[in-house]
Amino acid sequence: MKIAILIVAAGRGTRAGTERPKQWEPLAGARVIDWTLRLFQELSEAAQIMIALHPDDMAKFSAPPGIDVTAGGATRADSVRAGLEAITASTLGRDCTHVLIHDVARPCTSRALIDRVLEALRGGAQAAAPALPVTDALWTGADGRVTGMQDRSGLYRAQTPQGFDLHAILEAHRAHQGNAADDVAVARVAGLDVVIVPGDDSNLKITYPPDFARAEALLRGSMDIRIGSGYDVHRFGPGHHVTLCGVAVPHTRGLQGHSDADVGLHALCDAIYGALAEGDIGRHFPPSDAKWKGAESHIFLRRAVALTKEKGFSISNLDVTLVCEEPKIGPHAATMRAALAEMTGLEMGRVSVKATTSERLGFTGREEGIAAMASVLLVTG
Repeated sequence: MKIAILIVAAGRGTRAGTERPKQWEPLAGARVIDWTLRLFQELSEAAQIMIALHPDDMAKFSAPPGIDVTAGGATRADSVRAGLEAITASTLGRDCTHVLIHDVARPCTSRALIDRVLEALRGGAQAAAPALPVTDALWTGADGRVTGMQDRSGLYRAQTPQGFDLHAILEAHRAHQGNAADDVAVARVAGLDVVIVPGDDSNLKITYPPDFARAEALLRGSMDIRIGSGYDVHRFGPGHHVTLCGVAVPHTRGLQGHSDADVGLHALCDAIYGALAEGDIGRHFPPSDAKWKGAESHIFLRRAVALTKEKGFSISNLDVTLVCEEPKIGPHAATMRAALAEMTGLEMGRVSVKATTSERLGFTGREEGIAAMASVLLVTG
């Protein structure tokens, strides 16, 4: 069984009350679409991932490697059909036997729920969809008043992803006229038998403004959080300035090192690599390599930030402490914060640079060099 993934993301989401369509709204450190996409990027069974976008949104989305994009249609059914056609016409999708169709506005779907849908398909089901039985009393109403009751027996709340035999659901959509609430509705019109698998209360669909807060809480609860710390020391030597956190600070001596000896950036790089369990700065930029001799340390930090993104993390905040008697850091701290913000892509409110002395104790107290400590918090997204 080879699985294709179709994420439907062409809607305008007017009920969400946002300036932009809800899939582009920020949520727990990323956008809604980024969270939803990540669900399936981590799915080893996925042979292809296709996203159906509104034609107006095609230019605003830079598809990650291995992700395909197609233009959706005027209705959800049109978008799904366009996505299915694009999958079967593509090199990766033409050999797929099944497809999972998922709403972009469901970023909190669990791997366990996806596995339940896949297991039903592996068991021979033509179609399988998650749902929850309706447990609340149901009313009919008009003008803000209850007008009657509705029997809830046998009623379910439908969710996605919904799984299908790829070619069967494509033929069903080709034959379907008009719009449909979901793909199960299209499948049933075509005579496909749909298996119900247990849904999940946390698999909410973002529809109204309050849904963003609930989704944020769910995603924050499952977020991968990493803390890293770094420490570095460089001795004084000949020179007329020291480079600290990317800023040249006038001084009667310089700092000695293979690169520009920016002790603040080196400690920060070590903090990032530590949070990623990627060793230390020497592993990535060995001092034995002549090409790093005299290198500006912002190169090291920018590479560390890039690796952070490659591994699916972002820097939430960072803190650098410089330990020295001289030079005085206070007059330059704001400039250092701005430099670090530019290198890392963070806003200034997430960047801290401060200094302390060692009360004339130890090598820093004797003004033999400068030490730096750094801490970072990394979060998924």
